[in-house]
Amino acid sequence: MTTILGLSGSLRRASLNSGLLRAARDAAPQGTRIVIGDISGVPLYDGDDEAANGTPPAVAALNRQLAQADGLLLVTPEYNNGIPGVFKNVIDWMSRGDGLALFAGKPVAVMGASPGGFGTTQAQTHWWPVLRTLKTRPWWDGRLMVSRAGGLFDADGNLTDDKTRQQLADFIAGFVASLTAERTAS
Repeated sequence: MTTILGLSGSLRRASLNSGLLRAARDAAPQGTRIVIGDISGVPLYDGDDEAANGTPPAVAALNRQLAQADGLLLVTPEYNNGIPGVFKNVIDWMSRGDGLALFAGKPVAVMGASPGGFGTTQAQTHWWPVLRTLKTRPWWDGRLMVSRAGGLFDADGNLTDDKTRQQLADFIAGFVASLTAERTAS
């Protein structure tokens, strides 16, 4: 069984990106499980709080999920042409202390949905220096940028567009194939 930890960088109930992540979970090929991590309980990073109380429980839970995953799927919104602060904060917390080692060599795919015309192009590009610093292994062969997404999801944030569903299935299948090929080569 291939396990992928999926994280949506949005806290909004009917988030397009959370909907895209749920659709990715549903589109995962046989033998693959996408576990959706919950970022909602992660506090703003505060070094004093970390020194006094250690790793917050929500971060520890995400790190346990990352440790058990063969890959990481980041589903990123784009705010002001960049990474949403809440999402970057989650990764910053997760990479503190022993968490940093969990990212080293971890295969990572990035995708996103946006109501605008560029489909999270800038946010995805801004993730690469972060992922490089964490020594992850970004999956360079695929990119999924869902633009004009407002018309592709229902009011609850569920993906309803068949063409986008197929593109998503192809994207996830490609990422899973890269993970499988890597395990076979090892």
